[in-house]
Amino acid sequence: MRRSRSVLLSGASLAVGVVLGAGLTSWKLKDEAAPKILYPPIVQAASDVSLPSPSGITRFGLPGLSQLKTRQSHVLSYDPRLRGPSWVLEQLNGERLQGSANRQGCDFLEDESVHPYHRATNADYRGSGFDRGHLAAAANHKWSQKAMDETFILSNIYPQVGILTAKNAWNNLEKYCRGLTKSNKNVYVCTGPLFLPKMEVDGKMYVKYQVIGANHVAVPTHFFKVVVLEKYNGEIELRPYVMPNCPVDEKIPLDRFLVPIESIERASGLLFVPNILKSSSNLKAITAGGK
Repeated sequence: MRRSRSVLLSGASLAVGVVLGAGLTSWKLKDEAAPKILYPPIVQAASDVSLPSPSGITRFGLPGLSQLKTRQSHVLSYDPRLRGPSWVLEQLNGERLQGSANRQGCDFLEDESVHPYHRATNADYRGSGFDRGHLAAAANHKWSQKAMDETFILSNIYPQVGILTAKNAWNNLEKYCRGLTKSNKNVYVCTGPLFLPKMEVDGKMYVKYQVIGANHVAVPTHFFKVVVLEKYNGEIELRPYVMPNCPVDEKIPLDRFLVPIESIERASGLLFVPNILKSSSNLKAITAGGK
């Protein structure tokens, strides 16, 4: 009886072994023929994942956008962190410099289109020791009283050293830009702040700048002015200037403040005349030394 049971068990084991062996062979064959059946994906494919729609992500609004503001006299891009513009762009020509607009009746005004959290006020400048320095100059827009008035909106203003020599040096540059309209079809002037790094006693470079008033209006370390000359023959000429926001001897020739345009682009994060190839034969860049 035991022998019979043993034979039965052995036969059953052999039968199971045959079935498993056949199954294993079949499995391997299927594996070689269609491996996806053997190894189904554990993680969902990207195409199967339900991605949120852009409208869903932004349903509560975006935290910030570039604040582009258009005035009669200028166009600017406002930086709410600095409480001032990233750049201000003007177009000058002989006609725009003529007119009866008078700055005597102009008042510095807050820019009410800027959120109060990010807006400079006149109170910020009181007792600060800084002038309210125009980026788009009032004297550039005598052609319209409204255009001149708009240069006094504080979104066109930064704290500027009020010492006479520094103010005159900057003023000399503004006068020079106006003078260029006599020999050019158009003069485009882009002006903005720079916050340049300086090496400290520990040998490391830092970007440090003062802020004034309750709204922490930034005081630029330097200002740039990129002058784009459109000549009557179609040639375009660049004159890029950088001037420190500190006392400057007005007797220093303006050519001393000419810099390569690339240096301003790197420091400011901006690109000038992007519609013109820098390698174009019609574009001429003037740097220090007149070359």
